[in-house]
Amino acid sequence: MARQLDYLTIREIFGRFHTANPEPEGELNHVNAYTLVVAVALSAQATDVGVNKATAPLFAIADTPQKMLALGEEGVIAHIKTIGLYRNKARNVIKLSQILVEQYGGEVPSSRAALQALPGVGRKTANVVLNMWWRLPAQAVDTHIFRVGNRTGICPGRDVVAVERAIEDHVPAEYQLHAHHWLILHGRYICRARKPACPTCLIRDLCQFEDKTL
Repeated sequence: MARQLDYLTIREIFGRFHTANPEPEGELNHVNAYTLVVAVALSAQATDVGVNKATAPLFAIADTPQKMLALGEEGVIAHIKTIGLYRNKARNVIKLSQILVEQYGGEVPSSRAALQALPGVGRKTANVVLNMWWRLPAQAVDTHIFRVGNRTGICPGRDVVAVERAIEDHVPAEYQLHAHHWLILHGRYICRARKPACPTCLIRDLCQFEDKTL
């Protein structure tokens, strides 16, 4: 685990991310807050590409919790069976849809605690929804961010909560809203787990990773 970078270095890093991609976006397709919750919940241990392929026809007919309940668990399974753990995920989608209808009038709450109380929705999923839909500076730490944070020294931590706190504590306020998207995209396409693309990395000179590729 790299040491925590200083404030000015982190500011320079995010300044470069911002210049290269001023408005980074998540890669999960959705049409409203509800479909975003479902898409993120389905993405656990699955790729965004795979989830998008499954949800395109699903969301075309079930883009509200009421419509999803009408489709039923078996109907959901028929659409998402290409995604890992599809039976358990379909069960969770139906359960969370039922809760949204019964407790929230079919609307998605903007509270992390309320979101995390939904079946299949953990802290990461809740933070993605808070950030992408409600535009709150919530930091959804996945394996990409955990790797980038610890390799570079941007936000080192021994677990995802520690990395999340490091982002909140050390990334300048003006970059907080998009911080997790920049870090995810950097980890997905440049700072990969195997064979990171260090020669094309725009923060190579500021990164503390000792095993840089040539």
